[in-house]
Amino acid sequence: MTRPLSGRAYTAGALLLGAFFLATSFRHAWNRDATDFRNYYTAAVLVRQSQPLRNYYDWTWFQRRMNKVGIQRLGSYVPQTPLAMIPLLPISNLPIQTAKRLWLLANLGFLGATFWLLSRITHLGIAKIALLAFLGFGTLHFNFLFGQYYVLLLFLITAALYCLERGEETAGGVLFSTAFALKLYGAPFLLYLVAKRRWRAVAAMVASVICFLSIAVAIFGWSDILYFGGHILPRAVAGETIDPYHSLNNTLATLLRRSFVMEPELNPHPLWNAVGAFFFLRSFLTLLILILPLFAVIGSDDLKGSFAFFALAILLASPNMGSYAYVLALLPVALLLDKASPRATVFLLLAYLLLGLPMNTRWSEFFPKLWLILALFLFSGWHFRHLMKPAPVVSVMSCVALLSVVSTRFQLAANLKEPEHNFERIAIQPGTIFSSSPAVLTSGIAYQAMSKDHYVLRWLHGRAIEEFTFDGHVIDPVAESADGPIRFDLLLDNRRASSMLFDVHTRRAVLAKPAKFVSQDQPEDLPSPDRQWIVTTKLVGSNTQLFLTNVGSSKTLQITGGSCSSWSAVWELDSKGIVFASDCNRGVGCPALYRARFENNQTAALAKPF
Repeated sequence: MTRPLSGRAYTAGALLLGAFFLATSFRHAWNRDATDFRNYYTAAVLVRQSQPLRNYYDWTWFQRRMNKVGIQRLGSYVPQTPLAMIPLLPISNLPIQTAKRLWLLANLGFLGATFWLLSRITHLGIAKIALLAFLGFGTLHFNFLFGQYYVLLLFLITAALYCLERGEETAGGVLFSTAFALKLYGAPFLLYLVAKRRWRAVAAMVASVICFLSIAVAIFGWSDILYFGGHILPRAVAGETIDPYHSLNNTLATLLRRSFVMEPELNPHPLWNAVGAFFFLRSFLTLLILILPLFAVIGSDDLKGSFAFFALAILLASPNMGSYAYVLALLPVALLLDKASPRATVFLLLAYLLLGLPMNTRWSEFFPKLWLILALFLFSGWHFRHLMKPAPVVSVMSCVALLSVVSTRFQLAANLKEPEHNFERIAIQPGTIFSSSPAVLTSGIAYQAMSKDHYVLRWLHGRAIEEFTFDGHVIDPVAESADGPIRFDLLLDNRRASSMLFDVHTRRAVLAKPAKFVSQDQPEDLPSPDRQWIVTTKLVGSNTQLFLTNVGSSKTLQITGGSCSSWSAVWELDSKGIVFASDCNRGVGCPALYRARFENNQTAALAKPF
């Protein structure tokens, strides 16, 4: 028989892998310019400057502020919670790389504390926990390299479970609410606490959430918090962040969206263009995944096993899963390993190893990590199968199906009001996740677009699209006249910026005089060239929509709709149409361009008014 490894062997292995991690990933993160960390850091600086939260979610506005902080690379605060930047406030007055290094040291502390807590919750010991964590080397690598939040999140959730196991329910509820305040992943644990009848923990979590909400309101005001709750939160929960079709986001929502929703630039060839099927399946499967484990939670005294089952359900149902997020699987996998058979141990170790591996884009198209999480979910739930009696399960599935049908009807009604069903899509360039700020010329349309690592200027003329790159970010292009040139702001390094004039015909750019920023604010009322019509930008609920008003009669018609936003309208030169940006059917704040032509200049009737 093979002799089991000794405790010294595990300790030696953990120390060896830990040293390797420090010498490679940690050292690289220590010396490399900040990546995701810069978004949190910039937001913390903006809090100190008392900037309005609503603007944080405007990609162009946030890029301007990053430039003033001294960060040149692309960035965004979507879809972070209002308080996600709060832990960085104490270090936001330091140079960004110094701040990141302090954050990395703090994350080492969080990781070590997590090892200790898991060793107390399970019988594995610190050395085995550390070996397991480093087995998922890739997910730790990206957490530290990007300066991400998920090691802290893992620590908070592990500490919450530790408190629950020891009867310290109030502390557990506070820790769960803290995880929720920083990342939305913590929210579903309220269902777990209710199902377990841990009422003190439920009360503590609810009270703490109210406290965190009060803090957010005190910092940003009710209006901005309502904007987040009404616009950013629903779309983040729906997975509509950055590129919601990209397979590197290995989530159920992304798989369904790629399969059933056509988007000309981001997903031109779905398996079947059936948006109704997408709405129904997303609601039905997500709810089912979160509700079924509650049978195990309610009917079992196995706190750790049921917790692992529910934690994996949250991972499986999550609408956003970057490579760094899989570090959260360390907790449920460690709980499952505590009582696993030799064969199950091999499966769990292999699954966690594969979850941590960097993923090639070609392989990601098959969503392998989603299937791994599903396999872990089914494995953890197999132990509780006797609790899932057919009659209650069928009843739950029927209720979930009914709710999903109702939800689908509302979503389809909103979807029919979106620009894609009413107007012409223009400037289609495969893979482009951001096109905005159109400027109409007699020769075509110039607009701001996002390339791989910069905002660039693109020019649509006829069916051709030309791209012009500069040594910096092109922001807010505006046509000086119908024949040009185009004025735009160029964000440079070292907090520098210039106002430029560019002639699309000669391809020449010169420094504008006087050098001043183009206005960042979209005018609420935009009159047509013939002064007979006005396009107005208004908030409808938490979404920005466009309205058309006849100057003579003062009659107004809403011309865009849906559970998304349209903005950045500009009149075509003949006063018979507009070009505008809309993020419908895409990531929040990541628009595409549309053209709305009016049938005649007397009634301004649209093709499909609503």
